[in-house]
Amino acid sequence: MVNLVTVVELLEHIRIALNKPLPGEKAHSEMLPTRADKSSFPVKPKSSARVGAVLLALYEDQGRIKIPLIKRPKYDGVHAGQISFPGGKLEPEDSDLIETALRETHEEIGIEPEKIEVIGTMSELYIVASNFNVLPVVGVIKKDFDYVPDGHEVESIVEADLEEIINDDNLKEKVINVRNLSIHAPYFDIQGHVVWGATAMMLSEFRWVIKQHPESRWMV
Repeated sequence: MVNLVTVVELLEHIRIALNKPLPGEKAHSEMLPTRADKSSFPVKPKSSARVGAVLLALYEDQGRIKIPLIKRPKYDGVHAGQISFPGGKLEPEDSDLIETALRETHEEIGIEPEKIEVIGTMSELYIVASNFNVLPVVGVIKKDFDYVPDGHEVESIVEADLEEIINDDNLKEKVINVRNLSIHAPYFDIQGHVVWGATAMMLSEFRWVIKQHPESRWMV
C-alpha cells in the first residue's frame, strides 16, 4: 500500500507536482527503447507528426490507487498487442487535447468524461513508430463507473496498482522484435504484461512525480 498519510494527500501532491516543472526527457530516458546497437530513436517530433493525447486515470479502490491500462488487439499495425493508456488523435470536434483524452477514454473503455476530474498534464512525448506527438493527461475518476471496452480497439483492460509502478523490482529489460527490428526495451512488468515504449516512458515520468513527495519511501 502507498506509504503516505492518506490517498487524498497523495492525489493532492500529484495535482500540485503536475503544475511545477516536470523532469520530461530526464525521466523518459530511463525507459527509452534503443536499437540493438544501443543507438537511440528520434525524440524530437517531425513537422509532419500527428497530434494526440492519452489519459492516465487514477481511482481509489479500498485504499489503493489503480490505473487502467488497455491491451490492444492483434492487428496490422506498429502497436498491435501492446499495453497502453486509452487515447488517440486530436479530432476536429475536440476543443483541445484534454478533450481528446477524455473522449478517447470514453470511446475505448466507457468511462464518461463527467466522471473524471483532470488534475494536470505531463510532458509531451514523440512516438516515432507511429509519428505521433502525444500529451499525457492525468485525471482522477471521482464517481462509480463500469468499464465498457470497445471490442475493436481493446482486447482487455489491465488495472495496474500504483505500487506496481513505483516498485523498482518491476523494472526489467528485454529484447523485443518489431517488424524485423531488434529493440532493447526497458519495461514495467505489470501482472506479467510487458509495458514498454511510450507508455513506459510516461509511467517513468509519473514515478518521478510520486517520488518527490516528502513522505514517500521511494524518494529519488
